[in-house]
Amino acid sequence: MRFLFVVALLLAACAASRVTRGAHPFLCCDHNGGKVAIVSEAGAIEWEYPCKNPQDCWRLPGGNILFCFVDGALELTPAKEVVWEYKAPEKTEVHACQPLPDGRVLLVECGTSRLIEVDRAGRIAKEIKLTTSPDVKLHNQYRGARKTKDGHYLICFKGEGKIVELDGEGRQLRSIKVPGDPHEVVPLDDGHLLITCGDGHKVVELDANEKIVWELNENDLPGNPLRLMAGCQRLPNGNTVFCNYLGHGHIGTQPQVLEVTRDKHVVWQFDDHAHFKSINQIFVLDIPGEAVR
Repeated sequence: MRFLFVVALLLAACAASRVTRGAHPFLCCDHNGGKVAIVSEAGAIEWEYPCKNPQDCWRLPGGNILFCFVDGALELTPAKEVVWEYKAPEKTEVHACQPLPDGRVLLVECGTSRLIEVDRAGRIAKEIKLTTSPDVKLHNQYRGARKTKDGHYLICFKGEGKIVELDGEGRQLRSIKVPGDPHEVVPLDDGHLLITCGDGHKVVELDANEKIVWELNENDLPGNPLRLMAGCQRLPNGNTVFCNYLGHGHIGTQPQVLEVTRDKHVVWQFDDHAHFKSINQIFVLDIPGEAVR
């Protein structure tokens, strides 16, 4: 009987969190679950912090955790001490954050329609106004935003289905239409852009001429249809890790994170429906060098 009990426990653990060969430890946002968490290679939650609708997250070189959520952004020590904070104005939503080399943090706000760089004292050191179509409601205005190495800004105009690139002063350099409602834009080292297309159920990689050089479509992975494509990360080996956001009616139905090769084979997946509802951003923690995101 004791043997059967142990077997039952092992089976229950596997059902709760399936981690395939080649698993990664990672930091993630669980949008509907209301938390940011660190998950071990074995699939166990090692650290978590509650917040409303988290959207973007980073582990900094010193070990602190930076993340944004609907009401602002926080940097916490591993002991959950607040070392930096930004509180967004009322009737706004914060959907992207990025640590910058000078210590500032880049944020994008829906409602106020702006990119801001916030200094270590929590003050706005730089502001760039954004203009979106007046028929796009607050929640749908923007998602991912990144500052590039050359000082440009890339912003996902979610409700307008496009990526906009601005120079350092906020002047528009180009506008790129994409399928669906983009949630993430990642500038790659070779000048390409990796874009997740939200409810377009698609991921695309564009070259410098905006030509598609790689794509992942809704039904390219047998048994794993793409739902809302949210956060993603390009690994040094060329694989792409992306979050298959399961909100909008799919919570509990399939893997929440997938790692896919260039030839569209799944080499790792994570699904823990007992502890996570809808993982929408990921930061892989065991990558030698720096993975791009």
